[in-house]
Amino acid sequence: MTLAAIEFTPADPEALASHQGRVACFADAAPDAWARRLDRLSKGAVSRALASEAWEKLKPGEGLELAFPAGMQARALHLIRLPKKPDPAALRRAGATLGARLDEAGMLIAAAALKAPEHLAEGLALRAYAFARRAEAAKVPGPVALACAEPEASRAAAADLLARAEGVHFTRDLTNEPANILTTSEFAARLEAMRDLGLEVEVLDEPALEKLGMRALLAVGQGSESPSKVVVMRWQGGGEDAPLALVGKGVVFDTGGISIKPAGGMEEMVMDMGGAGVVAGVMRTLALRKARANVIGLVGLVENMPDGRAQRPGDVVTSMKGDTIEVINTDAEGRLVLADVMWYAQERFKPAAMIDLATLTGAVIIALGHHKAGVFANDDALCEAFLKAAAETGEGAWRLPLDPAYDKQIKSRVADMKNVGGRPAGSVTAAQFLQRFVKPETPWIHLDIAGVAMPTEAGDFAPKGASGWGVRALDALIRARFGG
Repeated sequence: MTLAAIEFTPADPEALASHQGRVACFADAAPDAWARRLDRLSKGAVSRALASEAWEKLKPGEGLELAFPAGMQARALHLIRLPKKPDPAALRRAGATLGARLDEAGMLIAAAALKAPEHLAEGLALRAYAFARRAEAAKVPGPVALACAEPEASRAAAADLLARAEGVHFTRDLTNEPANILTTSEFAARLEAMRDLGLEVEVLDEPALEKLGMRALLAVGQGSESPSKVVVMRWQGGGEDAPLALVGKGVVFDTGGISIKPAGGMEEMVMDMGGAGVVAGVMRTLALRKARANVIGLVGLVENMPDGRAQRPGDVVTSMKGDTIEVINTDAEGRLVLADVMWYAQERFKPAAMIDLATLTGAVIIALGHHKAGVFANDDALCEAFLKAAAETGEGAWRLPLDPAYDKQIKSRVADMKNVGGRPAGSVTAAQFLQRFVKPETPWIHLDIAGVAMPTEAGDFAPKGASGWGVRALDALIRARFGG
């Protein structure tokens, strides 16, 4: 995880001609003062670009790249389309456009005319990401000089946004990591390392989980050599207020267990711990920006493997709550993990609200594709606040129903419930299952992130691979609703 080094500097017109990396400027129908200066330096290249058909087709935040412009030392000149008064979303898109082109030579951004360059910096930092195990990551991105009108004020305004970008990168690194490296023990160790940031971190091992009665969670991992764990991260920045509890599914690899998945595409199941990755990224963000909020992050870390000791279809397990669950399909394991951790979170911490995240169902991908997460909630106000935060940060989310009518699909002959309800409304019945482990007094949201955790294509703010979806939306929700 190497966040791009962004320095807010005073505007220096003389640096435009001598910078040897990449240089960026902005225009709409007409160039701003800096773009006009670059037009003179480049012997009219900017004017010719603005008159082109390609420029007319650009949306706000998109741009053209002019390679090795005459009259300049730069390897490329980037001309980004922005309206005169861009909103934060347009500025983030512009930053992401530049972040996608950032390389080891660095970049000078002529942003003195922009009123809120911190949003540009956030977009750049989010997009300038390469997974550490890929060859590109060996090429450390060069420094970014963001030349602006008020460097000190812009640096201060960007601090929390760049902390959030670091949290997103942390989530991506965890989600992209191969399962032979990110074992349950390694995952827990990386979370324990965040004690250095001021987080309180506690790791519950299998004997502790057995004593607590988390037999639904333990059943998922009993066929694996990797020990099951629950990690509790605590950020206490809001006095004595009841905390928000974030709960993440952390299945470091999911074969499906005895109900084994088809071989094709099974390698993608390294991302089945994506919910836990998001919780970890949010907790890192809160610690980095010293949030004035109380938040507990809990993640259940297991591996779902077929083995002589693995749970079988037809087994009945008892949850920490005391409810019994008939395991119809061992590939519906995430809800067993969440059930115990959610109940533990409520029993121990009495949270003001609880949000769980999980790459839970393929059904949500059929419903919403890879653009929006499925949102289920028992509290309209909390749900509306989250959807607003998701919209403000550009993270797609869509509310889906909870309704007792779906409960009959998970009715069991031999236990209190089944862990699956068949193909119809698969993401809804999964949410109905989880709701049984939510106390009536607890406002709750379930986020099914199966489609957004690792999309099939690159996005506006991430290369292909793990997206880090949810860190920014949840951080914005915490800032707006849970103390700051």
